[in-house]
Amino acid sequence: SRAKRGVRREWTQRAMAARAACFVSAAAAELARGVARPAKNVAAHARSSGRSRGARTATVAREAPAEKAAAAAPAAGAKRQKETQQKGAQPAQKKKSEEPVLTAQQLRETRIGKLARLQELGMRPYAYSFDATHSSVQLQELYHDLGAGEEATDGREVALAGRVMLRRVFGKLAFFTLQDSTGSIQLYLEKARIEGAMGEGSFKALKDLTDGGDLIGVRGTLKRTDKGELSIYVSRWTMLTKALQPLPDKFHGLTDVEKRYRQRHLDLIMSEESRAALRKRAQITSRIRRFLDERGFLEMETPVLHTQAGGAEARPFETFHNALERALTLRIATELHLKRLVVGGFDRVYELGRVFRNEGLSTRHNPEFTSVEIYQAYADYNDMMALTEELISSLALEVCGTTTVEYQGATIELAAPWRRVSMHELVLTASGVDFTAFGSDVVAARSAAAAAGVPAGAVENLATAGEVLNAAFEELCEPSLIQPTFVTDYPVEVSPLAKPHRELEGLTERFELFVFGRELANAFSELTDAQDQRERFEAQARKKEAGDKEACGVDEDFLSALEQGMPPTAGLWVGRG
Repeated sequence: SRAKRGVRREWTQRAMAARAACFVSAAAAELARGVARPAKNVAAHARSSGRSRGARTATVAREAPAEKAAAAAPAAGAKRQKETQQKGAQPAQKKKSEEPVLTAQQLRETRIGKLARLQELGMRPYAYSFDATHSSVQLQELYHDLGAGEEATDGREVALAGRVMLRRVFGKLAFFTLQDSTGSIQLYLEKARIEGAMGEGSFKALKDLTDGGDLIGVRGTLKRTDKGELSIYVSRWTMLTKALQPLPDKFHGLTDVEKRYRQRHLDLIMSEESRAALRKRAQITSRIRRFLDERGFLEMETPVLHTQAGGAEARPFETFHNALERALTLRIATELHLKRLVVGGFDRVYELGRVFRNEGLSTRHNPEFTSVEIYQAYADYNDMMALTEELISSLALEVCGTTTVEYQGATIELAAPWRRVSMHELVLTASGVDFTAFGSDVVAARSAAAAAGVPAGAVENLATAGEVLNAAFEELCEPSLIQPTFVTDYPVEVSPLAKPHRELEGLTERFELFVFGRELANAFSELTDAQDQRERFEAQARKKEAGDKEACGVDEDFLSALEQGMPPTAGLWVGRG
């Protein structure tokens, strides 16, 4: 009947209003989360809801208690929408799950297409040069007092080159983050300004044909945005190098540890911490040279290819010289050739360079690494301790600005003086065992070491009590040496190139420097007795014949030089092998 139809229409209209109110409320909630739909879509959805879902109107109509709450929803939703907009909510973005995922090859092909388009527009995608006037750090320093919302009034046009790390495009306005070797700065890119300087289409090319990772050059003036970000207000831009590979995700960076090590260039692009570490390393090597040069040491270069590996106990890399038809090794140390120079009359020499050891690979050992070896005539290992303290503490002060450094949760104090303690004393404190009591009794020494907690496998094949003492030190004492510590007076069996201790039989005048449980330096009062040196080389040769791949042989050429007479000399090695 007509009355029933009227009631039905009334309930239908109420149901449509309720659904629209619910939808507006949901849209406002989405907006608060930053994913709101455009307003026109809200209205369209509200209109279509009642028409297309007639079968459900009776159910909605019966939900009378919810109707009052729904009626208040539009006002509440509008209020939340206004508050969110005032807080700077961004326009709705398409959900990531809905975006097509491109493969690495597809991304590369897309960039190659952009490269071709640049060429079609007469723009060179791989420039020859660019004259930058400043670095990003210099600009940050020059304009540090520029206020928010202000433009520089000095009339200075700057030019900067770098890598695009982040792009944000908003119609006729874009913001890029440009990174150079010193830091980063924002680019403020406005269509009217760029096309006024470069012509129509230049801003579109910037938007459409650049990608994260591209190297570009820009010119413009300086301004600080309302939010306080110092920016180059760009008038001109040029492509310097079009990158064909994308950068890693800007939010997570390069998280694959293996990739960080294998593709170090990516790690350096993405990580300021990695760049800072490498920068400090370069400063350290430069300052080592300056420190030694100022004290009268001469930097020398010695051969990398050796006929006989020596100067350390390490397994060498082997190679073959075709022209000489001779087997050679890469050097495992620079020691023996530098000592030849001391014999030849150079009282203070050093070499900072690469050495190669065919050993295990870990965070503590690398097959090739940089070390510095220093030799000073008429000095002993006490002089080298003083030199080591001064060298490292001054490096810390110059490079880090302090001698107190944090490393892996530990606070390390590098200011001199450092602790000096003998190997015997450290082992006695750690184990309660006095190895001086064993003399040459290796069996008793092994038994005592095992009882003190040294793994049996670490000592069972050792032939002398001195070697057992050294193994006990490595197992029981090394990890606890966090603060800089000179460990002195090593057994003669593990120190084939060190002079015998002037007072303690069976020991040598040798020290190693430990910091954070790791050896950083090794030094001797150098052995100058050619006959004693021959005996020790022969003992090493016997170990080598017995299967010790790290033992050295007899270097007749070095022995011949030593027999010419080498003055009392102290030597120091600093590095990480």
